[in-house]
Amino acid sequence: MNTAINISSGPHVRDRWSTRYIMGIVFLSLMPATIVGVVVHGLHAFLVILLSVVAAVGTEALFDILCKKGKSYLDGSAAVTGLLLALSLSPDTPLYAPVIGSIFAILVVKCCFGGLGKNFINPALAGRCFLLISFSNSMTVFKVDMVSSATPVAELLAGRAVNVTSMFLGTSNAVIGSSIAALLLGGLILWAFDIIHGEICFSVLGGFTLFVALFGGQGFDPVFLAANICGGGVVMGAFFMATDYVTSPVSKLGQMIYGLIIGVLGGLFRIFGSSADSFSYAILMGNLFTPLIDMYILPKPFAYRKKALARQSGQPKVPFSKRIPKSVLVIALITLLAGAALGGVYKLTEENIREQKEKAAWQSYQAVVPQAVSFRAIQAPDIYGKIYGTSFGRTMINEAVIGMDETGKTVGYAISTTSSEGYDGNITISVGISADGVVNSIAFTELHETPGKGMLAADASFKDQFNGRAVTSFKLLTGAAEASNGIDCISGATVTSKAIVNAVNAALDFFNNAKGVQ
Repeated sequence: MNTAINISSGPHVRDRWSTRYIMGIVFLSLMPATIVGVVVHGLHAFLVILLSVVAAVGTEALFDILCKKGKSYLDGSAAVTGLLLALSLSPDTPLYAPVIGSIFAILVVKCCFGGLGKNFINPALAGRCFLLISFSNSMTVFKVDMVSSATPVAELLAGRAVNVTSMFLGTSNAVIGSSIAALLLGGLILWAFDIIHGEICFSVLGGFTLFVALFGGQGFDPVFLAANICGGGVVMGAFFMATDYVTSPVSKLGQMIYGLIIGVLGGLFRIFGSSADSFSYAILMGNLFTPLIDMYILPKPFAYRKKALARQSGQPKVPFSKRIPKSVLVIALITLLAGAALGGVYKLTEENIREQKEKAAWQSYQAVVPQAVSFRAIQAPDIYGKIYGTSFGRTMINEAVIGMDETGKTVGYAISTTSSEGYDGNITISVGISADGVVNSIAFTELHETPGKGMLAADASFKDQFNGRAVTSFKLLTGAAEASNGIDCISGATVTSKAIVNAVNAALDFFNNAKGVQ
């Protein structure tokens, strides 16, 4: 019989809360969002969830057996990680993705750092970001009627209207766990049970909403703000990801600062970033601030009097500069030197870079208006560099020039446009239009799409479809339909194809409205 007595100093608090109990409540609170996701998206979504949870629990169980770590897989934390990861994935995600993501989340982010309570970032989010980086093509596939389509947030950032009610209910074209109603129900249950801290949740939502209102371009428009909050994983992140005990601060003030950091970063990435799906990165960056917050913002003990205790101890006050760890100072110095070096290199090469860009642009103008021997710029400072119109997504007119022959006669126009809705970034093209409105051709000056898919846009089979056609606008064809102004979509690259068609249509619209400008 074991007669050992466990003796520890007081005070002692006894309650029913344990890791297994807390994780069980969290798992159950995610059931409403899980059920809605499966009902809306079907069997494939259920398989994504099942494989993710099984892979997460199985990975931790195997690690425990091989490393003789006990049975930590039974505490429920691995199951919660797998479920959160699955709910943050597209319902059309290939079935290998949740398995790989769960293995990475549990094995690399959690187990390799010591297990539960030792990970420095949220494992589920780390697994998701790993998949976004490693399998970007399959991770961002969202289909409606078997045709690739953009998410509501991508549509919103492109200036198009979205159905906020559908986003709130979870019936829109988004991730499996996108039902805001179900997530709010589960999150408020956790808050009512005091399992999560309201300081984090509401400071995340508040910081995000305020930033979007101030810098989103539409002020405090309630529909615009509601659409942003309901999309892109903001609610799931605020209630279920940012509130992770291990990766969030201890003090209430620290939790509020931490939440504001995440909210502001999320708004920054949403408004000024190139990806609509970037809230995960904001939370991971917030996780990295947690140790620093806990170092300098400590809970104040009851009856604590700082000045009185300082006088009683008789110890001299340590300057703030000496309280900063040397490693922080070294990293800060390295960062400053690296920044200064990069800034210096940029300044030295800035003029050359500008000249190369101008040369590339003029070469593209010559390619799309080959009859011209000289070009003259069209002055439109109120239009250039801004989102053009409301029918072309996030497309800008960069510059427009008039092409002239030896006699000074106008033979065509070259218009440079940029769409920021490419799959992997900006797409910049020059569109050549003859004086009578026929599209000569298009030439790419910036194209960094996926090899074998989006990069096929540069092939003649796609870009030559625009040549020699006199239309007011083109229409992207994603099926077998035909149209006099139709452009066949690149198979597997609908997003890229749509961005290019929008860029060409913006150039045509500018031509039809500004061709008389001399």
